[in-house]
Amino acid sequence: MSKKTISTVTAFAFLLFLCSFVSPHFSDEKKLEEKIESKIVYNKNKHSITLSWAAFGSSGNYVITRGGSRLASEFVEVGSTSRLTFTDNKPNQNKYENYYKITRSSVTIIISLENQIFGDNVYFYDRKYEKAETARNEINSQFAAIGLGGANGEWTTKRQAYYFKPNVKNQTYDSGGSGSASSVEANSIELGFYSHIGGLGKVPSAVKLGAVFTRPHLSGGANATCTFWRSIENVAVMRDFAWTVSQSTSARRMLLESTSKYISDIGNTNFWGSGGFIADAHYTSTRPNWGGQQQWYTRNAVFPSGSGAMGGSYNMVWQGCINPPQADDVNSPIATTPIIREKPFLFIGDDGEYKVFVPAWQKERVGVSWSSTDMGKGEIQDLLTNWYVSKEGDTDVEINAALKAGKNIFFTPGHYALNAPIQVNRKEAILLGAGIASVTLEPTERNTWGCIYADDKDGIIIAGLLMDSFNSTTYQVRIGNDEVKKDHSADPILLSDITCRVGGVQSKNIQIQVSMQINSNNVVGDHFWLWRADHGSQKGGDARWTRDRCKNGLIVTGNDVTLYGLFTEHYQEYEVLWLGERGRTFFFQNEPPYDAPNQASWSSQNGRVEGYAAFKVANTVKEHRSIGMGSYAVFTGTDGKVNKKNGFEAPNSPNVKLEKMCITRFAGPGNIQNVINSTGGSTATGAKRVISYNNGEGIQPYDEEFTLPNNESYPVYIKMDK
Repeated sequence: MSKKTISTVTAFAFLLFLCSFVSPHFSDEKKLEEKIESKIVYNKNKHSITLSWAAFGSSGNYVITRGGSRLASEFVEVGSTSRLTFTDNKPNQNKYENYYKITRSSVTIIISLENQIFGDNVYFYDRKYEKAETARNEINSQFAAIGLGGANGEWTTKRQAYYFKPNVKNQTYDSGGSGSASSVEANSIELGFYSHIGGLGKVPSAVKLGAVFTRPHLSGGANATCTFWRSIENVAVMRDFAWTVSQSTSARRMLLESTSKYISDIGNTNFWGSGGFIADAHYTSTRPNWGGQQQWYTRNAVFPSGSGAMGGSYNMVWQGCINPPQADDVNSPIATTPIIREKPFLFIGDDGEYKVFVPAWQKERVGVSWSSTDMGKGEIQDLLTNWYVSKEGDTDVEINAALKAGKNIFFTPGHYALNAPIQVNRKEAILLGAGIASVTLEPTERNTWGCIYADDKDGIIIAGLLMDSFNSTTYQVRIGNDEVKKDHSADPILLSDITCRVGGVQSKNIQIQVSMQINSNNVVGDHFWLWRADHGSQKGGDARWTRDRCKNGLIVTGNDVTLYGLFTEHYQEYEVLWLGERGRTFFFQNEPPYDAPNQASWSSQNGRVEGYAAFKVANTVKEHRSIGMGSYAVFTGTDGKVNKKNGFEAPNSPNVKLEKMCITRFAGPGNIQNVINSTGGSTATGAKRVISYNNGEGIQPYDEEFTLPNNESYPVYIKMDK
């Protein structure tokens, strides 16, 4: 890190004594009521660190102590001064292992390079200086203190990421424990809403945790269907990984050294969830069980030997896995992953600097992308050289300027309020979010277009972001211009861990045409949840149908688009509308809108067909394949007479094939009357399945002309390729 780079970074000090961050060495000190501006500069040539701060406290000198990490067991005094600056000429060798507490009149602030770079919503842990239980205790105190474990946590704007530095000298972050992760005796880390755990090593085994648990908060702790928005990556779990979750939850690049019988574990099997996604994971000793889950998508995982079922009720897809379950009605093993690029991640390089690893594209992959000693193929980028580290409060103007200057964007956890879209206008640009960072459309007259617009360029990556809407827009995410169809096969576009949310968090009417539209060719999507919210922080009821409006979750017009783990729910017309050629979807989960008031307001194909299919392949498409598809009826906000004619619709064409489709009814009086094209039977008599539909004898849908957004939807200040 150069002196110039560090000296241009301005930040605010940590609030040392927020309720969940009290150090035992300073428990009697006065709480700091407001942030105090501070600055820290590292001089590489002299290996010295200079601190400066705004005046605080009433009298006496400022006493400076130093620890190797924020929660270090020991802080030692390194100086005292009456001035507002201090230089440490003998800091610890690694500049990031210098955390300074400045104390005056029983008021203490803490200053570090890491806080200056990453802001207040990123928490680093270092076993070299901390006890094994330190990180667990702090994360769990946050879980309890700020509502992330309860129902209210679902709508908070708080975001946080917990990063663990690599273990040293065979130490681990496991404070010891026993039993399943849900038990008190397990001493688990409990991960709440909008939270992310990341290991900063090159390989998962570099960071060893004990047990990890996600606690359901509905129906007395048995219902995990709203346990959303959390992620974990690049760590090893030594004892138990009880990932009791539903949509918009991502577990990646994991080493699971042991796990209890049920991955969704609350001490017994009396629970249910609507998950979920796990990828690039290696289970070394125990075959897990997804009992209690409606469905799950697992990609490129390694399991111990065996082929028996591992739970799940309706739709379990295992792609590119080693030792997956055998194929049956519920389970769909797929031999390879045809094309994939793993999500980029933050780590610490051999030089002690923060890096981002950007994995390489792989074809026909089986198993994980890494080994015990090799992080895998890809490119290493220096964070402070190649990236702009964005913090909560940054505007669209600042982010777009950084992109234009050639920087990639690392979104630290936060709620990013935009007055205009983020414009990704150059090839190989990367947007990477941590802590479920939210890109939010604010209610201004100017912002009526969307959260993110990506140009039709090679190698763009957008990952780890939640798109929210406080304003009516045409899109939330748009990839490419509908008139531009470049060939990106040599370097496709990657969209990874993307959530689009319509409604739920605002009190005004929201009108959106489509959450995501993919116009570019050769796009790979790796885990989406596109959600018109069926519930929210404000009252819903009958008004929701007209207040929170969005026609389509996903429209695909590009060719050769491949999607893995597609969750799309509650949109008011075709939830997925596919118009491009040679599209592929591996796993699809859907619930139709709960709240269509009557059949007249929810009929497709010019009113001739009841309801809208969840997944619609247009009649013009000549080649398409999808496998592992579920649509589940929950018609509860209606007049009692609303039905859906078909779960899925596709042309009767020799090269269009949909496989392993399932429909069922969870609640409400209405039914899905057929699986696909008027065949397969109705949910009125239970779950129905169609193993394969390929140029079948069902009734092909009526031809339709679809009205899509066009170039006029772009604001004048966005120039897309012609």
